Amino acid sequence: MNRAAEHDFREDSATVVTSQRVRPGRSDEYQRWQEKTNRIARRFDGFEGTELYPPDSPDENEWVVVFRFSHLDQLTAWLDSGARRELLDEARPLFESTPTQEVLAGGTPVRQEVITAVVSHEVRPEREREFVRWQEKVLKAQQAFPGFMGSEMFRPVPGVQNNWVVAFRFDTREHLDAWLESDVRKGLLEEGHQIFESYDVHKVGSAFSGWFDFEHGREEGVPPNWKQAMTVVLALYPTVMMLNWTVGFGLSDLGVPGYIGLFVGNVLSVSILTWFLMPLVNRVFSFWLSPARARTRRIHVLGALAVAACYLVSIVVFGLTIG
Repeated sequence: MNRAAEHDFREDSATVVTSQRVRPGRSDEYQRWQEKTNRIARRFDGFEGTELYPPDSPDENEWVVVFRFSHLDQLTAWLDSGARRELLDEARPLFESTPTQEVLAGGTPVRQEVITAVVSHEVRPEREREFVRWQEKVLKAQQAFPGFMGSEMFRPVPGVQNNWVVAFRFDTREHLDAWLESDVRKGLLEEGHQIFESYDVHKVGSAFSGWFDFEHGREEGVPPNWKQAMTVVLALYPTVMMLNWTVGFGLSDLGVPGYIGLFVGNVLSVSILTWFLMPLVNRVFSFWLSPARARTRRIHVLGALAVAACYLVSIVVFGLTIG
């Protein structure tokens, strides 16, 4: 299971979420093939963007790719094209199994910061109404779980998408996992097995996705969460130290209560990170953060060491100036 950040659905838009299990040791070849696929897809009418989301950890091998087009017929033209069939034939040795895809036609806007699960159901013939009633029961159960932010159901698209697809959103990965692993959901799935023959789940989203957007667009993908966390700390530590040293002491001297000073500091630190430091850090470390560029173990190690060295420099500088 994997993730992907933002789906900017519109009433007439069309999105396809493709899941691909890549053979061990073939990730570099796969990423080069995906870059080639992205370049060819951009030539098709209605193409709006694509996002690539690598596995969360080395133990997983599922990559998720999202393609967005302006209209369903334009997406269908890409999916049915000879160019795409040739690309899939070329990449067949890279995959453990046939890639799966879910087509989502239309929908409402989804905030980039949330995490979404896309579930595909193969509903038994003549059981569609029961499936809709069952899904209403699922939605009612989801609403009782912390962090639930909404759900959308996508009916089959004749000739394109035979399965029913449901996309539901939570504010954090932890809240999503709590629902996916809950006894309530397990009970509902037992009940639903009478209605649908199979289902498939893909998680799409990123812990800090709103702060990671590269200059060449989202085709380059979103960094793994451990890189995002390291990079956020790199920008956050000096920000907090400087604000405490300046704004914090200044507000304290003015007699402003500590809880108000903390609120002001949080607003300033988030603003500085969002509009100044994170874009700067993204540019400096794009060679390491972007999955499309960081293709070797050497780059992963060198980038992590560079960030760690910046940690050390920051600590030494503030130790000498403030401590």
